[in-house]
Amino acid sequence: MRCITDQNLSISIKKTVFVFLFLLGHIFSQSLGFCEENAEKFDFLLPAPIQQIHHQYLGLSSDQPFSPGQIKAQVVIIEIFSMYCPICQREAEKVNGLFRLIQSRPGLREKIKLIGIGAGNSDFEVGFFREKYNIEFPLFSDARLFIHKKTGEVRTPHFFGLSLKKIDGIQIFYSKTGGFSDPESFLQTIIKESGIKE
Repeated sequence: MRCITDQNLSISIKKTVFVFLFLLGHIFSQSLGFCEENAEKFDFLLPAPIQQIHHQYLGLSSDQPFSPGQIKAQVVIIEIFSMYCPICQREAEKVNGLFRLIQSRPGLREKIKLIGIGAGNSDFEVGFFREKYNIEFPLFSDARLFIHKKTGEVRTPHFFGLSLKKIDGIQIFYSKTGGFSDPESFLQTIIKESGIKE
């Protein structure tokens, strides 16, 4: 029969408490959208948009493939979506509302840009999603799931908030799966967490 000494019990309790606090911290950070993720996951290239209005919106200087860090903005919001995701379909109008809200604010429309990346979706599927839900901001396909894997194989929809700083490069200040309550509340969260000034 094994004896449980005070010392063994103390070590066991400490381990349990440590694991509990670690898991609690992880859950808490995910629920609030805080993160300390590796910005290298956004070191990928996207094709230059075909539509000139999207090309101008992103502030691209050429028709060559570009990385998120080359978008002319202080903050980039990336939605990882799927045409087949029922939540993405349901939330499409809210995300459209977010885009329109940002565009209506002179102090933000040049500072915050929004793009979507279709996980596992072909150009055709992304185009179908764009037309069906009247998406006005740039969408890109990720048919081979390269970007999806690189960004952590997140569930859809998932929103990343990137802060583009000339000195420090890309910083991820927001990462959360699921829809949002309303465009204004979500935008206020982005403004607060990024520290951007309107």
